[in-house]
Amino acid sequence: MNLDLLKVSNDLANHRKPFAVATVVRVQGSSSAKVGSAAIVDGDGKIIAGWIGGGCAESAVRHEALSCIEQQHTRTITLDMTDELLGVGMPCGGIMEVFIEPVLPKPDLLIVGHGRIAETLARLGHLMDFRVTIDDPTANANSFPDADCLITDDFDLTGPEIGPQSFIVIATQHKSDHVWLQRALEQDAAYIALVSSRYRARLVLDYLVALGAPAGKVESIWAPAGLDLGAASPEEIALSVMSQIVAVRRGGSAQSLKAKETTSNPEPATDKVITLCDTEGRA
Repeated sequence: MNLDLLKVSNDLANHRKPFAVATVVRVQGSSSAKVGSAAIVDGDGKIIAGWIGGGCAESAVRHEALSCIEQQHTRTITLDMTDELLGVGMPCGGIMEVFIEPVLPKPDLLIVGHGRIAETLARLGHLMDFRVTIDDPTANANSFPDADCLITDDFDLTGPEIGPQSFIVIATQHKSDHVWLQRALEQDAAYIALVSSRYRARLVLDYLVALGAPAGKVESIWAPAGLDLGAASPEEIALSVMSQIVAVRRGGSAQSLKAKETTSNPEPATDKVITLCDTEGRA
């Protein structure tokens, strides 16, 4: 990758913007792009740096790159440009393979509260490559050495940004829990969980519905938080919550690997052949 592409990718990463890097890995026959040619496609599907070939090739790469960003998967595509006529009215030929790799910002893990469960959860979140934010007036670097951000003055509960890539765990055990849950629901967070007993969880969820929150969205809250690991200690409870977060993030079933049928989870197809234009010039 040349210096211009490195600079653009670094700027995007620093601003936590998703993008994809498309690189030509094989060329057969005639092709305007060469092995090693690369381009950066942003989250809107636009090539903002580099070059991967013109016309149909560029359009196909942009489309597939956007799909890779949305699905969070790498993919190798084969662009078949051997037809004699193109819809763009230009001669073209050859076959080109392009490897597309999405580069995504770290997902956000927002932990509201303090205590051993929150501290262990922050440590696990760091190990799982989350960007960890702690929101609690008593939070400090000694208790949360792995946190990326500590918020201690969020008295109106509006400090951290919440979005579709946010995983939120409420572990405060006090009356403001429903306010945090309301805000997370309104921002469509990827995961919302409440660390509590089953009895208290039901009280909080019913209160949210009574306040006007849609019952369907309220039921999407993981309360009590975590998987059934038989957890007894704060550390084990934190492990059960992080296990659930990983399952939600990766689309896992959270059942045992031994019990899971291998046929129910086929390997995803990563290779795709795209015929850019047919012999009548239709793309």
